[in-house]
Amino acid sequence: MKKLIILFIAVVSMPNIQAQDITDALRYTQDEIQGTARYRGLSGAFGALGGDMSAVSINPAGSAVFNSSHLSASLSNNNVKNDVQYFNRTNTSKEFNVDLNQTGAAFVFKNSNTNSNWSKFAFSAAYDKIQNYNNDWFANGNNSTSIDRYFLDITENQSIPFSVLKLQPGEYIEDAYANIGASPNYGYPVQQVFLGYWAGIIDPVNLDNETNDDETNYLSNTEPASSFYQEYYYASTGYNGKFSLNFSTAFKDRLYLGVNLNTHFINYEEFTSFYENNNDPDSLANNIIFENWLSTFGSGFSFQLGAIAKITNDLRLGLSYNSPTWYRIEEELIQNIDSNIADPEISYVSNIINIYPAYNIQSPGKYTGSLAYVFGEYGLISFDYSLKDYSNTKFKPTSDPYFAGQNNAINNQLTTASTYKIGGEIRLKQLSLRGGYRLEESPYKNGSTLSDLKGYSLGLGYSFGNFKIDMAFDQSKQSSEYRLFNNSGFPSIASIDSKLTNVVFTVGFNL
Repeated sequence: MKKLIILFIAVVSMPNIQAQDITDALRYTQDEIQGTARYRGLSGAFGALGGDMSAVSINPAGSAVFNSSHLSASLSNNNVKNDVQYFNRTNTSKEFNVDLNQTGAAFVFKNSNTNSNWSKFAFSAAYDKIQNYNNDWFANGNNSTSIDRYFLDITENQSIPFSVLKLQPGEYIEDAYANIGASPNYGYPVQQVFLGYWAGIIDPVNLDNETNDDETNYLSNTEPASSFYQEYYYASTGYNGKFSLNFSTAFKDRLYLGVNLNTHFINYEEFTSFYENNNDPDSLANNIIFENWLSTFGSGFSFQLGAIAKITNDLRLGLSYNSPTWYRIEEELIQNIDSNIADPEISYVSNIINIYPAYNIQSPGKYTGSLAYVFGEYGLISFDYSLKDYSNTKFKPTSDPYFAGQNNAINNQLTTASTYKIGGEIRLKQLSLRGGYRLEESPYKNGSTLSDLKGYSLGLGYSFGNFKIDMAFDQSKQSSEYRLFNNSGFPSIASIDSKLTNVVFTVGFNL
């Protein structure tokens, strides 16, 4: 009968998650598409060139550059290598996956009216993967700070009476956990303290006084240990994708104009597992495990405007504007906690799915200027410069006190970042050789939470007339500082050096 009750209460509506932060905002608002092999081979420096389906996703005027209708599809092999340092130890992990990261078609209609200056029109539809979230890594080391500080920090910042953590008559432990989360007066933070108490990690100061329901001071059950062996495992899966409808036109084959209407969709899942052990005989809680499963679903909308001008027959200038993306995000969370002195019933909280009210994120807009020089049939060189002010990222509604605080933190910690891309192509009849380099500045003012990204690319392609096949290899490196738990009480950080390697294959058809 109890299992039936658990299933019945498994889905609850819970306000005030108070867990979204800058990390979430950046995760969902990055917009660096993976693209076709030709696009990747030039490191994405395609804003003034067009004539490629991923180029259309950068500058919507690019579809009008096609001389005929075109179809392409791309398969990518993504590899992530992480070197993770946590205090005195370093671990290396690798993640590998293969997926269809791009597909699309452009349809070109030439104007039969010879008296018109508008020589052709184009319509295209395309899918591009913006972000691949598949990643995992492991960290372990000896820390002087226990996980107890995560729970105690909340009690020190909020006055939480012991009566809130106690079970009411006839109430199961999973009922209490769900009820606290659903309460507009308590919510997510008090849920965490509830877990810490029933797992035996913290206790009220006057635990022996069962009538002391008003007690708001808590102590640790991991003290007086001076060293804590800790392990942390992170695994994520999912993607951020974009589907675009594009409309463009050419004026005298010298000026190309276009617009994209984009729908975005997010599917993200994250699992984290924290383990702590200490061998101090005077410590009551010696073995602790704390696990979290987060599922995120989102949808959004954005638009793009672009232009490409042929200054001369060889020199081309491109300009494009990406509007903010307006996302609607929904999240679900499952938690599990245990220790050597935990209440046996605490395991039942893992049957509760915390469903949070939807919230909104607005990403910053982006401006891109591009310049390319085409050496006739022999090759080309291209340069893109983009500017994006990450401090304009916003959680909404902005009237929400917690979101207002996070938006203030975003404004204080994030900054305007530039992206530089340069690429070149040499054509040897049907064979094309490509290479490129890119530098993406950190969105953080401190430059250490997430470093600049630097990468290079190589590629080649072969044309069989109306059929083309392309391949590209690109690699980039970036370092980051990952905070295990999002509060000041437990500030421990894992330092991660990431190397991202992609191999992309594209087949294209002129229709």
